[in-house]
Amino acid sequence: MATRVLLRRSLGGAGGLARAGPCLPACSGLAHRGVASSTYRAGEDSWLKSLFVRKVDPRKDAHSTLLAKRETSSLYKIQFHNVKPECLEAYNRLCQEVLPKIHEEKDYPCALVGTWNTWYGEQDQAVHLWRYEGGYPALTEVMSKLRHNKEFTEYRKARGNMLLSRKNQLLLEFSFWNEPVPRKGPNIYELRSYQLRPGTMIEWGNYWARAIRFRQDNEEAVGGFFSQIGQLYMVHHLWAYKDLQTREDTRNSAWHKPGWDELVYYTVPLIQEMESRIMIPLTISPLK
Repeated sequence: MATRVLLRRSLGGAGGLARAGPCLPACSGLAHRGVASSTYRAGEDSWLKSLFVRKVDPRKDAHSTLLAKRETSSLYKIQFHNVKPECLEAYNRLCQEVLPKIHEEKDYPCALVGTWNTWYGEQDQAVHLWRYEGGYPALTEVMSKLRHNKEFTEYRKARGNMLLSRKNQLLLEFSFWNEPVPRKGPNIYELRSYQLRPGTMIEWGNYWARAIRFRQDNEEAVGGFFSQIGQLYMVHHLWAYKDLQTREDTRNSAWHKPGWDELVYYTVPLIQEMESRIMIPLTISPLK
């Protein structure tokens, strides 16, 4: 449209000048054509950019506020300890001696949710899941008190000699997932960890808020969490099964429910990496 208007003006202007006097040099027409062509290209570039530039609606709340449980202020910490193979038994004995005391201490606003060794997945690894009732202030309080706990400092020193590496993450729980509460055993546990593409946590939450209802028949859903500190855009789903065959049967049965396949189809593109660990609980674990 802008091109046609410019051309019309340039032709009209050129005609008027021709009637009033001698013709303009040929370069004048080239200049007009150059302006028209430049304007056209600018408009074309703007149109093309509009196809590829995503318009983002402003959001006033962080995804942690939108997805986390509002009725509680619990914060979770998951720990991954890679143990020297020859030290795993000694490490487990040490944990079973010290961790229950922290869990049972009334002055510590924290609770041991579960503690496991990996069975399939990364070998010689221990996984601990803690809950801090009261959020970050509770975490700060516990860490401060433990620094003055002589038995705990000795435990950390002994533990350090048994480890190859360790890492942790601070997590919040999804509002639509089950509350991780103690359960009777024996069970095996699967921790499925997903590294999401940055910016997709809200989409993941929207899909899984519907998907979780397909996975409740055998009470296999234990808890769902997303990271706040540590490796970001990480999601952890924790499941419980009687054995590996029960896991296989339960997962296969979900595919026979209308709607499950569609939700899987839409969530897969949100994932960058994923990992599955099959874990065996220690005797002290509240999740048996």
